[in-house]
Amino acid sequence: MYRNIAVIYTVLISILSGCIEDEPVTDSYYPITPVKFTEVRVNDNYWAPRIETNRTVTIPFALQKNEETGRMDNFRKAAGILEGPHQGRRFNDTDVFKVLEGVAYSLAVHPDGELEKYADSLIAIIAAAQEEDGYLMTGRTIDPENPAPGLGTERWIHLQGSHELYNSGHLYEAAVAYYEATGKTNFLDIAVKNADLLLDTFGPGKKQDAPGHQVIEMGLAKLYRTTGKKQYLDLAKFFLDQRGKPHEREPYPEDSPFALYNGDLYMQDHKPVKEQSEAWGHAVRATYMYAGMADIAALTGDEEYREAINRIWNNVVSKKMYLTGGVGSRHTSEAFGEDYELPNVEAYNETCAAVGNAFWNHRMFLSSGMAEYIDVLERIMYNGLISGVSLSSNLFFYTNPLESYGGYERSPWFEVSCCPGNIVRFLPSVPGYIYAKQNNKFYVNLYVQSEVETAVDGKTFRLKQLTEYPWKGEVNISVFPGNKRNMTIMLRIPGWMYNKPVPSDLYYFDDPDDGDWSVKINGKDYKGIITNGYIAVEREWENGDVISLNLPMTIHRVKANENVEPDRDKVALQRGPVVWCIEGIDNPQGVFNTVLPGPAEFNFMTVPGIPHEPGIIRGAAKDTSGNDVVLTAVPYAFWANRGGGEMTVWIKTN
Repeated sequence: MYRNIAVIYTVLISILSGCIEDEPVTDSYYPITPVKFTEVRVNDNYWAPRIETNRTVTIPFALQKNEETGRMDNFRKAAGILEGPHQGRRFNDTDVFKVLEGVAYSLAVHPDGELEKYADSLIAIIAAAQEEDGYLMTGRTIDPENPAPGLGTERWIHLQGSHELYNSGHLYEAAVAYYEATGKTNFLDIAVKNADLLLDTFGPGKKQDAPGHQVIEMGLAKLYRTTGKKQYLDLAKFFLDQRGKPHEREPYPEDSPFALYNGDLYMQDHKPVKEQSEAWGHAVRATYMYAGMADIAALTGDEEYREAINRIWNNVVSKKMYLTGGVGSRHTSEAFGEDYELPNVEAYNETCAAVGNAFWNHRMFLSSGMAEYIDVLERIMYNGLISGVSLSSNLFFYTNPLESYGGYERSPWFEVSCCPGNIVRFLPSVPGYIYAKQNNKFYVNLYVQSEVETAVDGKTFRLKQLTEYPWKGEVNISVFPGNKRNMTIMLRIPGWMYNKPVPSDLYYFDDPDDGDWSVKINGKDYKGIITNGYIAVEREWENGDVISLNLPMTIHRVKANENVEPDRDKVALQRGPVVWCIEGIDNPQGVFNTVLPGPAEFNFMTVPGIPHEPGIIRGAAKDTSGNDVVLTAVPYAFWANRGGGEMTVWIKTN
């Protein structure tokens, strides 16, 4: 299949000796260690089908699009295999890297010799395109005298917009993933060669500047953990610490977003990162930076970084996050706006920003053990992130508004196709967000039917979840510790069970209930104290012990803080972690003619025969003339799978 996508070129690469310089850093660089996605097998009716269609549909589709749109040909041209000008945007190399990262994750759990052979052929071309000193940016290498627009006249002089370091960051993440999946160093060698060039170029006494688009920080942290070369970690911290300082760089072009929207604020370069307290600027850049700051805080122990991202996180969840977990409200700059600036039709909510927000919140949990971060992560995953890809897995949203007057449809690809690539790499990694461990504690963070086998406190531990979450709240967990042993299983009790859709007053349930959840151990009631959002079940476990968790799923009416002007006198619907919306195709009275004047009884029903597609919510409503109508709602994540008609999350109450 993959041979038909492109001709397989044979380009020889010499394997660099010394790629792994020191002992790699273990996964436990955070206080809490995530269980690797390769140790978890998801077999539910929600995520498993999406992961599988990502493997069988999205990955081949994205590889094909990278060929059809000239993204791979740019590498061939830089390598001297083809002739011709650079095609597309200067940062298009990253689309190839992100898709290869997704390929690596897929290969790690589903070996595919043909796919791996094709990936190796692409990596060989990338190696041939790399310049002798390690520089890798096809937009410059193809024609250094006339580089792609936005690259500047020389290397590194236009970092606010060149994306040179952004490309490198995604290269490192993909290369590490491929090395971990296959054991091959062919891609890792390319990354190390490029990173060593950065060590020679940037740092104290050398070039001192901050990258315009963050991700290099996360990439360097991964490269450090893989190779053990501490200079990579030092450089990641250096790039972060350069922000908010004077730089030697070209002035912003008058028509660029940097000039139109306070360039330094746009890039989170308005003050030193340790002094920042609010989320500002381009939302993808910002969330990537906050995740990178979390990595550096964990790897260096720098508490000022941790304090800064705590302040910023509180600002986001209290004033700048949509009910779907989306972030970035401004179209003009793909950016965070002012406090409570959360329009619905104009909401930007880039899919990439949802992915970055997921990265950040997961890291915040690993640093603290606080369930509130997983509450936000869950909200993102089930709503504002998975909305970015269709059920068919080959159509995408770049932006994810909360309201549409019709005509907004999913697209097969974009000129700037960062979002499909992020979907490709995120979905195979979903199993890695479900569980975590710390000494003799085992965290069950997400309720997803799955099986896990990992080492806990040095001994093999297995666990099985049986559940139909998020459609049903019953979760049965079978525990297999091997020999009898004392350990603690930490069960997250979601914030929505306590009438808190988010960990702030930004949104709240208009119809709170008692949150009557329960836990049983081998059929007997278990009472425990909730600490940091978890109930700790500590006992001597035996093979076959069963935990039964029941999380009643009430259909709630959600209201927004009065400061969110577009949502005043409106309600949204939430059931479990899922946010719902109404589409014109289901509501002949018209989405914007539907009114929920007061409490009404809603019923949830599944769609027979299509287990991974949404159930629906039905209930009584009025139209704007006061006539009785039936309201039908579907999960927001799955809207626009039947065309681009009207849609809204927030429904009028008068």
